Amino acid sequence: MNGHADSDRTRRKFLRMLAASPVLAGSHLLSNSLTNLLAAGEVTERKFRGWLENFQQADEAITSPDQALDVMDFEPLAKKVVPPAHWGYLATGVDDDATVKANHDGYSRIQIRARRLVNVDDIDMSQTIFGTKWKTPIVLSPVSAQKAFHPDGELGVAKAAGSKGHLMMLSTVATASIEDALAASGKAVWQQLYPTNVWEVTQALVKRAEKAGAQAIVLTVDLQDGSNRETLFRSQRVDKRDCSMCHMGAYSPFGRGRTGALSAPAAAGFAGYVARKPMFDGIDVSKVTQLYPLAATWDLVKRLRDTVTAKLLIKGIVTSEDAQLAVEHGVDGLVVSNHGGRSEETLRPTIESLPEVLEGVAGKMPVLVDGGVRRGTDIFKALALGATAVGFGRPHSWGLAAFGQAGVEAVLEIYKRELRTIMRQAGTTSLDKITRSYLVARPL
Repeated sequence: MNGHADSDRTRRKFLRMLAASPVLAGSHLLSNSLTNLLAAGEVTERKFRGWLENFQQADEAITSPDQALDVMDFEPLAKKVVPPAHWGYLATGVDDDATVKANHDGYSRIQIRARRLVNVDDIDMSQTIFGTKWKTPIVLSPVSAQKAFHPDGELGVAKAAGSKGHLMMLSTVATASIEDALAASGKAVWQQLYPTNVWEVTQALVKRAEKAGAQAIVLTVDLQDGSNRETLFRSQRVDKRDCSMCHMGAYSPFGRGRTGALSAPAAAGFAGYVARKPMFDGIDVSKVTQLYPLAATWDLVKRLRDTVTAKLLIKGIVTSEDAQLAVEHGVDGLVVSNHGGRSEETLRPTIESLPEVLEGVAGKMPVLVDGGVRRGTDIFKALALGATAVGFGRPHSWGLAAFGQAGVEAVLEIYKRELRTIMRQAGTTSLDKITRSYLVARPL
């Protein structure tokens, strides 16, 4: 008996060590199975061997987009093919990455009340935003430097968005220009805006996007220089490549250079940073020291409102007070976002911020939300709370990394399929029928 007990304790100690290890970080299925095993009581030899077999098989990633059962299936392959530092950039949150996790966990605290005996033969998932009708309310949130994940980069994402009828937001620091992205997508692109700390540069970025035909400018206000992205910094340390050809200058928008040492955001360093960012081509950035100005206030929004002729949205609003101020400043729309947990360690999921932002705008403008969206049911819940559209960034980047444009298209199809399924299961035939009456908070 004592021998069996000792073996059980040894196995449990080993499993707890693995649970605390980054070895399991890339596999949600494997980490969940380990958690379940530890909670099951006695760790018998049969249970232990079964878990080990799953561990050995967990490295088997999908080999084609059509094999994916959900969007998370793209993550293990993406992690395999993307260089360590690039993967760290995509995966990182802030501090302990807890807000990244909280974003998705927030959806699990909401249950869906399904209605029965409703004719759901025809499902209409279309959504109209600022007069443009989209096939679905699914939005591709901005992700910078996507050629770091696959040669198709943002143009592959734009082509996928266009072919599937979805809206895409293009990062200011993308590896494709707004002109090329709009051409690739068939005009299905909004321009995300990092204004920098030099107003003339802000104006130039806005005017270029508007001239190209972008229907909206999306000012991002939730990301400041120096966010403590430990997962990124640790990944940089294990990447043995010489990255000097791609990453010139000392400036880093994350506060540290590739080696993990603190870097000074000198003007020359910023010029080196944006040398491979097409949106800054032809713009004098010699006086720029910050991608997002630390001194920014609502005066920046006022100046933009007086300058922008397209629709103006703010991305990163998470409180009713700021939502009300956005209304007062004539903003056209909001995106509830915490940068996918990459900007702050508040531990507050965006889905829980959404209701108070909606209360703040009082129906005066469309409100989008992103952060932690991994299932069609997540999209349904956000829509039921009142979101106009729902975005995500990491999943479409996983698809891009794994299979290029085809991977992004597969990710979009999975979300669309899952949303259609839950709309039918809940008895809602169009987006306007998805209301709060279909939701209930999960009992504690």
